[in-house]
Amino acid sequence: MRRDFVIGSSFFLIVTLGLALFMDKNWWVLFIIIFVLTIMGYIDMFQTKHTIRRIYPLFGRMRYVMEELRPKIYQYFVESDIDGRPINRVDRSTIYQRAKNETDTIPFGTQLDVYAEGYEWMCHSIAPKAFEKLDHNPRVIFGNKDCKQPYAASILNVSAMSYGALSSQAVETMNAGAKIGGFAQNTGEGGISPYHLKHGGDLIWQVGTGYFGCRDENGFFSPELFEEKARIPNVKMIELKLSQGAKPGHGGILPASKNTEEIAKIRHIEPHTIIASPPYHSAFNTPLEMVKFIQQLRELSGGKPVGFKICIGHKSEFISICQAMIHLDIYPDFITVDGGEGGTGAAPQEFSNYVGAPLLDSLAFVQNILNGLNIRKHIKIIASGKMITGFDIARTIALGADTCNSARAMMVAIGCIQALLCNTNRCPTGITTHDPKLTVGLVVDDKKVRLANYHKATIKNFVELLGASGLDEMKNLTRSHIYRRVYLNKMMTYEEIFPSVEVGSMLEGNIPDKYKPDFASANINRWGIQHLG
Repeated sequence: MRRDFVIGSSFFLIVTLGLALFMDKNWWVLFIIIFVLTIMGYIDMFQTKHTIRRIYPLFGRMRYVMEELRPKIYQYFVESDIDGRPINRVDRSTIYQRAKNETDTIPFGTQLDVYAEGYEWMCHSIAPKAFEKLDHNPRVIFGNKDCKQPYAASILNVSAMSYGALSSQAVETMNAGAKIGGFAQNTGEGGISPYHLKHGGDLIWQVGTGYFGCRDENGFFSPELFEEKARIPNVKMIELKLSQGAKPGHGGILPASKNTEEIAKIRHIEPHTIIASPPYHSAFNTPLEMVKFIQQLRELSGGKPVGFKICIGHKSEFISICQAMIHLDIYPDFITVDGGEGGTGAAPQEFSNYVGAPLLDSLAFVQNILNGLNIRKHIKIIASGKMITGFDIARTIALGADTCNSARAMMVAIGCIQALLCNTNRCPTGITTHDPKLTVGLVVDDKKVRLANYHKATIKNFVELLGASGLDEMKNLTRSHIYRRVYLNKMMTYEEIFPSVEVGSMLEGNIPDKYKPDFASANINRWGIQHLG
């Protein structure tokens, strides 16, 4: 660490200098070597581009040596199916290259096994659209009939990460990068901190079961505190968190070591204690009450777009919410669909690995239900869950999403090395720790530009994919454009794997057989599965 380096290098310099002056001139060689290494260490401490070198002067350089020596395949994120077979690989260095505004082209063709089950690709056209003629900054308008302050969002935004889970420098970097790139930052359920507001970036304020930042002394929802913060100009949308893909059915967790005095003040909680959010909301008890609560939030915010985030569990419960919307003629402005593969800084392993439906299945289901009940026209869909590349954006939009949220790629763009110490307060890059000896390595002015670069390059790649498909508008991207190898000699489109439904067909009684038990079990007056006869 920096302090240890200063003390150690100073000690060895003094000792070797004394030995060279008073003992043997041969010690000058060692003194010069230590002096050169000391200069290199001080250069590391004062440079701003490399977090690891800044925090671990001299020794941090070994990380880059090891990265050059190791086989490139180990730089991949690997997504696997249930049998452990690789499905997709995304080179982490690609994110770094885009963040640093370097070329991300590769030699020798694809590095993926195109004959492996699960390999996916996108149709292209013999008559592609020229990139120069396409919209380079596609945006989506959020806001339905009850919204008074619509918001034009980028198709890629920062997913929910709280101040607490992230350091103040990381939160600042995300917001400053969002300001530069014209995209939005989701606050996570930890409330709005000064670091979310410092740089003026657009915010999506997430309200979770703990109501942090808008809770009374007993932990219940406070309309007065909510209204005060919801009307902050930077807050463009409000997201009610029902469940999170990384730990659905389980409340958020903040270790005591990360619950500082400042964080406790922002959240209206006791400092230095483990914070476990309740697994459910106390402000409502039924689907009908939930929809009314969304309307209350919209009114308190002054008419800003309000939606909810959900990881699909019992399908009947989501159908119940949709039926409650129709019954009340009240609709959220958006629904964030979070896949069970989503990441988090802290969660029980069983919840991370075995609870909650994956994103693609969830997204297809939500799109089908909204279309089948003819309420999709009121509601935008946000997809969240391992969004990294332009192709990730394309396949989720093909399944029904309007925009996407990304967390891990945004973290990698600002220096995350996936040390997997997020929940220990010992993150070596200063991103998920509040230890000042570690956070000093994260320089906002440098990393904010990298974040904006990554966002811009990924959007560019998506637009190029869109054009390659012969399309000039996102709305024309369908499930038929994406293929998946299901066996060695069999390929299927997303339309074949996740069949679409006709708009309004479920209102006419044409409910697909696979959804009939869920509809039969849905009840707008209660949660849970109904036990039928």
